[in-house]
Amino acid sequence: MSNFRLAVEQLGEKPTQHRFEVGPGWWADRQPDTDRPTETVRSPFVFVLDAARVGGGILLEGRFEGEIEVECGRCTRRYPHALREGFRLMLEPATRDFEPVDPEGRQDLAEKGVWLGEDLEAGWFQGPLIRLDDYFGEIIALSMPLQPLCKEDCPGICPHCGVNRAETPCDCVDEQIESPFAVLARLKKS
Repeated sequence: MSNFRLAVEQLGEKPTQHRFEVGPGWWADRQPDTDRPTETVRSPFVFVLDAARVGGGILLEGRFEGEIEVECGRCTRRYPHALREGFRLMLEPATRDFEPVDPEGRQDLAEKGVWLGEDLEAGWFQGPLIRLDDYFGEIIALSMPLQPLCKEDCPGICPHCGVNRAETPCDCVDEQIESPFAVLARLKKS
C-alpha cells in the first residue's frame, strides 16, 4: 500500500502542493500475473498536485510523469516511452442521504474515502482520509500507449523472411501478398 493519502482536515481554500512518488513495485503489484510483462517501469511515477477546498468540495489538479519500457507493435523491439499527463478531479462530499448505486462504489467510499465518477474528473469523498491509489492507477493506465511504436516510421518485421527491418535491411522484394481470403474466393467461384 502506498502513501497516496490526503488528510481532508488539513486542506484549506488556498491550494497546497503535494508530491507523491512510487517505484516499479507498486505498478507491478497492480498488474495481472503474466509470463511476459507488457510494460516495465524504468523510472518512478511522480505525481505533483495542488489540493484545495472549494465550497464544500475538494479540487485536485496536477501532473504526473514517469518512464516505462514497452514493446514496439511493429518490430517487437523494447524501447523507453515517457509518460506525462495532467489531471483534474473535483470531489464532492458524500452526505448521509447519498449512497453509491453499485456495491463497489459503496466499498470504495467506506474503505478508501473516495468514489470516482465514470469520467475520472468528478467523484465523492467521505471521512478524514482520501486514498488516491486507484485514481493514480487509472491516470497511468489511460496514459499508456495503445499501439506502442519505437518510432513513427518503424518498418517492422519483413512478412517474407521475418527479419527485423529496423535493425537489418533485407533483400526481399515487397510483392503483393495474396489475401488470406483468396482461397475462399476461389472456392466460391467453383
